[in-house]
Order: sequence, then C-alpha cells, then structure tokens
Amino acid sequence: MEQKTYTQAGYDALKRELADINEKIELNKKDISTARSYGDLSENSEYDEAKQEQGKLHVRKAELEEMIANAKIVDESQIDEKKISVGSIVVVKSDRLGEKTYHIVGSYETDPKSGKISDASPIGLALIGASEGDTVVVNAAKGAMELKVLSVTRAKI
Repeated sequence: MEQKTYTQAGYDALKRELADINEKIELNKKDISTARSYGDLSENSEYDEAKQEQGKLHVRKAELEEMIANAKIVDESQIDEKKISVGSIVVVKSDRLGEKTYHIVGSYETDPKSGKISDASPIGLALIGASEGDTVVVNAAKGAMELKVLSVTRAKI
C-alpha cells in the first residue's frame, strides 16, 4: 500500500477507530460463544450472523492497521503556511462555484459536505502548492475551471 498523508487529527481518528474495532472484536467473540451454546450450528442464525460480523470486523481491522502503518503525518512545524498543503483552509472563487471554503485533508478524512476535500481530489491536487492570489486550473469531470485563491490559513489542531 502506498503511503498516504494525514493531518494529526485524521491519524488520531484512525487510531480511535482501530481501538473501537478491537473492542467490537472482543464483544463479537462473546456473541459467537453465546450463539454456539444454543446448540445445532447448522440452523443457528445468531451464530451465522456473529461469524459474518467477525469477518467484517477482521477485514476492517487489517485495513486500519495497514493505513496506520503506511501513514505519513503532516508535520505542521515544517509547513510554509502561505502555501496550500494538507491541513490548509482555503477560500477560493470561481465563475462556476462562486466563493467556497475548503479544508484540504488526507483521503481518509474527506467529508465534502463539511468542506473537507482530499489532497488527491481534482480540486485538492490543483490547489496544493498554490498561494493566496494565485489562480489554478482544475481539471474536473465537468471540464476545466479556474479557481482564484482568496486566502490560505492553517486549521487549528
């Protein structure tokens, strides 16, 4: 798996989710044991459901462990705050979108409804490295568009 960039908050969220999954795995073990005590496993829907849940939990645990192992956390102290990077909050303006505010985050942290976009998204890619006053071209699904960078600040962690 390739190394992905995360803000400290995003990395911490991965670690919290892994801890939560580990707790769910322990509870699932008890569910399997309880379902096993009901007798005949060939017609035991509780057992089947618990085993299916076990599989899902272990798949997600492996995904999270790999993501954490390959995570690169943005070192805020090494960042030129005037240039857009992961962790930047950017106000842009375009003819198509009007004025928008984006928080540039790692791909795991994206939440477009709250303005968090990935550094690997078309807009994120175009903005990375730009500064206030720059105009960037975004190659989006609906065609190219220009974004004027109105301001760049850092997210507070």
